[in-house]
Amino acid sequence: MNELWPWILLAGLGAFHGLNPAMGWLFAVALGVHRQSSAAVVQAVPAIALGHAVSIALVAGAVVAAGLFVNQDAVRTATGGALIAWAIWHHAFGHRHRVRIGLRTGLAGLAFWSFLMATAHGAGLMVLPALIPLCLTESPLGEIGSVGSAAMTIAAVGVHTLAMLAVTSLVALAVYRWVGLEILRSAWINVDLVWTLVLLGTGVVLLIVG
Repeated sequence: MNELWPWILLAGLGAFHGLNPAMGWLFAVALGVHRQSSAAVVQAVPAIALGHAVSIALVAGAVVAAGLFVNQDAVRTATGGALIAWAIWHHAFGHRHRVRIGLRTGLAGLAFWSFLMATAHGAGLMVLPALIPLCLTESPLGEIGSVGSAAMTIAAVGVHTLAMLAVTSLVALAVYRWVGLEILRSAWINVDLVWTLVLLGTGVVLLIVG
């Protein structure tokens, strides 16, 4: 179970990101409505997932690379502090810096928008608690070396992205074809607030463990 939980966490975070309208499914639905085509929804989702994956990979790769040379406890503590700081910033100022993109954008523009949104939400930081035991040198898998750590990082980003892709696709198509955007008025929770609390809680746990 100790070796399985990081993968479950990565998939769970991917699913949560897929449920969050700010991460892309709402834009995919709006694009489908604008073009009056479910194909537009289907085409938008992989581009959204790609931008999300690049954002995750850049943060994860940088931290894992640093962790190959720095004590794992220091990386864990730094990650916890960064998560708390990001949660505070996101709660106080995140809503003031929304990235705006038109519905006439191409898939490349959509992928870039997704990259910026994932980065602004600190999505890459949130996968680090799962990557630390998988990839860093003092973990049970530390003997695999830098090449193995890079491969493990790619696999972790892949698992996270596939979960996000699956959930985003299901939600976007369900809302477009059956549910409708009225759900945002009648049965919606503040996912952004939940995300901020998750960032904060994870950072506190990492500082305690570290």
